[in-house]
Amino acid sequence: MKGELTRQELFMRQHKSHHRQIAFLRLLLLVLFLIAWEVSARTGVIDSFFFSSPSKVVALFVSMCRDGSIFPHICITLFETFASFLLVFLVSLIASTLLWHSGKLSEILEPYLVVLNSLPKSALAPLFIVWLGTGTKTIIVAGISVAVFGSVISFYTAFRQCDPEKITLIYTLGGTKRDVFQKVVLPSSVPLLLSTMKVNIGLALVGVIIGEFLAARKGLGYLIIYGSQVFQLNLVILNIIILCIIAMGFYKGIQVIEHRIRKRMQL
Repeated sequence: MKGELTRQELFMRQHKSHHRQIAFLRLLLLVLFLIAWEVSARTGVIDSFFFSSPSKVVALFVSMCRDGSIFPHICITLFETFASFLLVFLVSLIASTLLWHSGKLSEILEPYLVVLNSLPKSALAPLFIVWLGTGTKTIIVAGISVAVFGSVISFYTAFRQCDPEKITLIYTLGGTKRDVFQKVVLPSSVPLLLSTMKVNIGLALVGVIIGEFLAARKGLGYLIIYGSQVFQLNLVILNIIILCIIAMGFYKGIQVIEHRIRKRMQL
């Protein structure tokens, strides 16, 4: 027993050491990139007017933090992305449940879902502006349109991949289709649903930025377009970096939720 505990402790130490090493190498790669970028801009290898530099980006960020001009844009983009993501999840869950419940409905709608998922979503943005006008509502709809069709397909696929023997057992014991969904289909699909959600949050952010490019007067997407129009490329790069940080934060948040749910399922 003592030997088994020792092996378990050794495994845990190796596991933690591996993750620390990966985290260190990721940080080292980022630091080396920033140093190379800064040195290249200062020595003239790249034109700092077009490519900016880390020091200029940081200086601009500090300046915008001091006057508070950056925070409303960050907040509106966060709100629009989060709202789009939640609506994508709800619509996808409801739609995929209906498709699973009705085989005939799924056969009718599946080709349309595939076509709509393949359609470039930027082509829909001008239509949303005409139909809904400019503003937050249009941008949220744009965010939904990017992720929702693929999400419905993924959710429905997850529902169809559950163990048929468990479904047969529920029916054998006198269960209904509702019991099958609640006791077998939905619980067994949780891992794939969570993986799809991690993709959806990034897609929702992409859709929101597309909407802000075309129909906003606030938001990080608006600042990117404004900066490119007036050749303030420091502003463009700053907002791109902020978007990267936001995307990483959303991804890590869902990853934490995924780990907690998986632990509860294993207990």
